[in-house]
Amino acid sequence: MTITTGAEATVWRPHEEKPVLTRAMTGGSAATPPQEMERLRRYLEAMVAARGCPVHTAVAFNAAYFGYELDGEGYGKGPFDIDAFPSLTLGDEVPALPVGALVRIRTGADPLYAEILYKEGHHPRVEDADVPAWVSGAPPGARGPEDSPGASHPVRRELLVPDLTAFGPTLQPDEARLKRFRTRGRWLNEDGHVIVDARYASAQEAAFDDMEAFLQHLLTHRRESLLSPHVPVSVAHLVEDGSEEGLRAALVGLLEVVDHALRTGESLRRWGHYVLTRRCIGRALSGDAPLGGSDLRALVCSLERGAAPPTRRRHGVNGSRTVYTAVGPWLRGVEGAGPLLTGMEYAVSVCRANLAVTDFIRRDTNHGLRVKSDTRITLDDDFESGGIWRSHHPGSEEPEPGDPLHAAGRGWRSVVDPPSDATRPPTVVEEEKVAEASLVDLPLRDDAALGRSTDLRIGDSEIRWKIPLRLAHLMEDRLPLRPLVREELLHTGVESFSARLELEHPGGDLDEVEAVQEVTLDLKPESGMLRGVRWPIDFFPGINLHAQWPRGGRVLRLHTVELEVPVEIDGKPVSHDYDASVLLREGAPGTDRDGDSSVGLDTRQLVLRAVRRFGRLTPTGHALLVRTTLARAIYDTRPAPHQILALDRALDELLAEGHLYAATGSIDTNGEPHHPGRPGEPGVALIGYAPRAVEKPRSAPGFGIPPQSTGAEHTVHGFLRRLPPGSEPSDAQRAAYRKHCRRVGKADGWELPRGYTFVEEHSRRR
Repeated sequence: MTITTGAEATVWRPHEEKPVLTRAMTGGSAATPPQEMERLRRYLEAMVAARGCPVHTAVAFNAAYFGYELDGEGYGKGPFDIDAFPSLTLGDEVPALPVGALVRIRTGADPLYAEILYKEGHHPRVEDADVPAWVSGAPPGARGPEDSPGASHPVRRELLVPDLTAFGPTLQPDEARLKRFRTRGRWLNEDGHVIVDARYASAQEAAFDDMEAFLQHLLTHRRESLLSPHVPVSVAHLVEDGSEEGLRAALVGLLEVVDHALRTGESLRRWGHYVLTRRCIGRALSGDAPLGGSDLRALVCSLERGAAPPTRRRHGVNGSRTVYTAVGPWLRGVEGAGPLLTGMEYAVSVCRANLAVTDFIRRDTNHGLRVKSDTRITLDDDFESGGIWRSHHPGSEEPEPGDPLHAAGRGWRSVVDPPSDATRPPTVVEEEKVAEASLVDLPLRDDAALGRSTDLRIGDSEIRWKIPLRLAHLMEDRLPLRPLVREELLHTGVESFSARLELEHPGGDLDEVEAVQEVTLDLKPESGMLRGVRWPIDFFPGINLHAQWPRGGRVLRLHTVELEVPVEIDGKPVSHDYDASVLLREGAPGTDRDGDSSVGLDTRQLVLRAVRRFGRLTPTGHALLVRTTLARAIYDTRPAPHQILALDRALDELLAEGHLYAATGSIDTNGEPHHPGRPGEPGVALIGYAPRAVEKPRSAPGFGIPPQSTGAEHTVHGFLRRLPPGSEPSDAQRAAYRKHCRRVGKADGWELPRGYTFVEEHSRRR
């Protein structure tokens, strides 16, 4: 991260200086110039430090968008109709509200105005730290293991932590009034919190993650203030497309930018979507005060020893045991901790405790397994009662989880859907097979068969062929040579030498430095590659390249071919001849010339990505995926119930809108789907993707105009890149990845996944 000094290093002052959110940010962090990102990051770090409490991504967005003043005024200058805020009353049933909601807490006289800073589940069956297994991961509305809620409007008891200082001294209640409310326990409970029965409009809404719930809240309850002309800059002024879809897309981009800025702040640490300053964490850990370092070490020890038996039986070993521990009740049981669990301090203590357990798992366990005690510790529920951790003994006899810090919800499933031969936890071997369908860890299912060169023509004076450009070629500035060309060039007696590349791109954007380039011919046996190529800005995965090599020379010529009639495929203009299979696979959501990752995609995009990358390609250019394998193709491990609900909802939307289609086919003995179904094979439900190509004549407004290269440098953030089979990353790249994880506060392991290397942050020309 670049640190500026002097006047440029001042922290943004809302309503006095130009907005900290910009038009570029509506396209997400990848489209945001480094200077703008640094300016936002600097303000958010200062804001988190000033508030002295955990700041959720939604709360950080509020601060940047509505202008949170750091001089004590808070949202005092914000464009809010405070009487229109949703009302809350302690103990009442109210419509569910997300973290970041601005609310009005009813009292006997003047209401209290606040921002919801933090919330968690407050299940009535949780009485102490040792919770029943079924509570962990239970869906909203479940009152017991026998109660699998099917209500159209599920209700969940939630604890809300309000920030009563958010609107500055004018609306801030004095200490005497707050003490009176807490003592009486009528408007606030004794800890200064609000406990409500949150009613969700549907099971789908109850399954929303934090960001989707907050986005929906912005577009509905907060719409008037969102589009107010009195905010530092309205989202309506940041986007050219004023439609509902355009507004939503812009907000998604802005939220992702805010989340990225928090994630990369060097002074911050992260638990879920909450961040705290490192200073705030370190200050509390020193000394022997309640909930300090010694108490948090005791929490970790209780998780390790809770499931492990004190002794072994004389004949044989003790049976297995599983314990579920809720962080919030555990903290309340610490002697002298009461004052540190009131108001916003409760959120501080919960986040700090969960970070302490997280650090222990990263540092002192093997993927959650504490070898010394043979206990496996994993996060099971990140919402209920401050978070619930699962401890199991003997941990070595249990299948290794996909990610010990992913809330797996195994407690609820173990009671409601106990393992059988068909549903038992998978073995390590079976989990590795499941991982082959992972979007994160593995390449395309037919990676090696895609993009092969064709149309080979061998003459006395030259060799010609055609090859589609792959995403890896764009990212790594290279192009494979035909084996015949490599073999003939080896007669020069060297394995690497300079050559001239002549590139023609009719009707496209081509710089002079791209038209004629000095490149390297790498003729090593494992390579056979043209390296150091400057690919034009409008080249895309799948564009066909026609290659010509004059035999015996050191010149290679490439050219593209314009389509007679350009097309628009799923909203993207394509003016040149292309390979449909490569475009289908490598044009999926999450891929661009700087990277390939599912990180940051919403559920709809994840579904589209899965079908396009892992569906079987048909001769007609479609991709067909067996419907029951969708979740497995997205998540490394079995998804939680709310994730399954979100997938079903996203799939239904995509089918209704025509982005995907449903079909019935058959499946052969190798597990491959076929459509139409073949006689004698079992029937199976399929999800299909068909590229929607629409002809767009070159005279159409805006079509055929290639993107203009600015020549400016932009930052490409570090990312994972798959290695060829049999290759290993260097020690330097392993170290670089650990440094990257440490800097961004990555919570799911610091070692490179098998088969990947790490590409460090660098600059590219646009």
